[in-house]
Amino acid sequence: MEGNQSWIAEFILIGFQLSEDMELVLFGIFSLLYTFNLLTNGMILGLICLDPRLHTPMYYFLSHLAIIDISYASSNLPNLLANLVKHKKDISFVLCTLQMIFNLIFSSMECLILVVMSYDRFVAICHPLQYMVIMNWRVCTFLAIACWSCGLCLAIVQVSLFLRLPFCGPQKVNHFFCEIQSVLKVTCGDIWINEMFLFAEGVFILVGPLALMLVSYVHILWAILKIQSKEGRKKACSICSSHLCVVGFYFGIAMMVYLAPDSNHREEQKKILFLFYSLFNPLLNPLVYSVRNAQVKAAFHRVLQKKRTV
Repeated sequence: MEGNQSWIAEFILIGFQLSEDMELVLFGIFSLLYTFNLLTNGMILGLICLDPRLHTPMYYFLSHLAIIDISYASSNLPNLLANLVKHKKDISFVLCTLQMIFNLIFSSMECLILVVMSYDRFVAICHPLQYMVIMNWRVCTFLAIACWSCGLCLAIVQVSLFLRLPFCGPQKVNHFFCEIQSVLKVTCGDIWINEMFLFAEGVFILVGPLALMLVSYVHILWAILKIQSKEGRKKACSICSSHLCVVGFYFGIAMMVYLAPDSNHREEQKKILFLFYSLFNPLLNPLVYSVRNAQVKAAFHRVLQKKRTV
């Protein structure tokens, strides 16, 4: 371990081959998107904390999703922005390892939180009279802690397997941040164990939860069709469609990146998908859950009215 870390002081992130002027343009665009991400997710967190009417299991998990989105973007974009403005592409070994840990933690956690949110919607629509009994605060706290713990454990396993590998030759990572698949390609050791665990984690984090969510939404759809009132059916569809939009975007990109067969010509496509995910996915969640959610919009108006009266 000490030999590996003293031998490799830093990695070179190849990223995209761009001119310095284009890098400055992208710096401005990415900075605006990152700032907007912090503001929108921060607004969601603030509304949930300030408005007692949003102190429900659904918004409790939504607050965790907002924290994950802020954290995921903050683990990638600041270093990318610094490299763009300084026209540098290097990253230290320690910072690269930390970036891998945070990326694995928050990407796994987002998937698990989305599964928990789908279960919450299933209970709310299919068992409305028992909702507060089933989704009590003890259960909600346990589910949130389980998501954080599972994400942390999976990340530790992956990074521990990575740190055992030797390094030699030029350490040029074909990515704009330390994504674990790209960093594994510059090692000299046998990475079949790493790839096996990474694929197993992808199945556990993506395929299993997606199957559970599909089963949940089949039951939800059946329950919605049984609702007699048109208004009740419309409300249930509105709540579920917001969650389905986020789930489809997240799982679609993640499965294309981690479960599709690897090849050289797909590396550029993967980088674009990761960039799109890092920039736009953290923005999608607050926009979808605020624009399409009457309760969030009502809470925003109530907070504004309180500030005006003060």
